[in-house]
Amino acid sequence: MTVQKEAVDAGQNLWFGENLMIIRVPASAGSDGISIVECRMPRGGSTPLHVELSGDDIIHVLEGAMRFRVDGEHFSAHSGQTVVSPKGLPHVFRVEPGEGSICLIVTQGGEFERMVREMSLPTSAGGQHGPTRVTETGESFFDGSMPATIQVVGAPLL
Repeated sequence: MTVQKEAVDAGQNLWFGENLMIIRVPASAGSDGISIVECRMPRGGSTPLHVELSGDDIIHVLEGAMRFRVDGEHFSAHSGQTVVSPKGLPHVFRVEPGEGSICLIVTQGGEFERMVREMSLPTSAGGQHGPTRVTETGESFFDGSMPATIQVVGAPLL
């Protein structure tokens, strides 16, 4: 067993829209490409309905409550609970009312982490949260910017 004492770029803070993303374990830290990203989301924050083609999404809720829809099934998860969204199934989540939510997102292959890095602003850009990025045509910053292994297939969860 090899212990990774120090990971390159671990702990980098990024604004991904209104979410503060902290790369806890980059995919480059190990041979299997697993990354762990901490996500701090405001109340009401939601992802678009999307499908991961490269692997499962594992979301562990550290604080707060989140509502999920995975392959048409609706349910909630609270602090201490973990949700697995299997590869190829459409899924979406939304932060429930309250103070916001903090979760760990575990993925394999590095695509999610690369997307976060490419589409984010460093926290040094200032402000309490990142900008809600919308193009001149009114599209969200997710439109047309996703890697081929993550497909947006629907609207956020309302």
